[in-house]
Amino acid sequence: MAFKEILDELPTIDHLSGLNVKQGDEIIHHIPAIPGKLGSLRLYHALAEKFNGKLDRTSAQQGIEWFAEYVEDAKKHPGKHPNIDLLFNVVEKELVLHLELLKNQQEN
Repeated sequence: MAFKEILDELPTIDHLSGLNVKQGDEIIHHIPAIPGKLGSLRLYHALAEKFNGKLDRTSAQQGIEWFAEYVEDAKKHPGKHPNIDLLFNVVEKELVLHLELLKNQQEN
């Protein structure tokens, strides 16, 4: 299945302004809700929902699978796809990180 088809099956992100990846209290990666990053944000949001906010080997492998056709390009061009590179890093180093969803501020 292609990345776009996978995205279409994942929960929406209309309520998010972004997502932080944290190691302890430190933010080590941020995905904003801006054009060009919305697919990655939607994928990471789905990982957070499915794995209770935990980014470890198991959830990272799921994310790599969902990135579908972009994975080979990420392997060939390190740095071109930082959100995939992060997943590779989690698997390779057996990291355990936390996904923090940043909800939109409600206007009164």
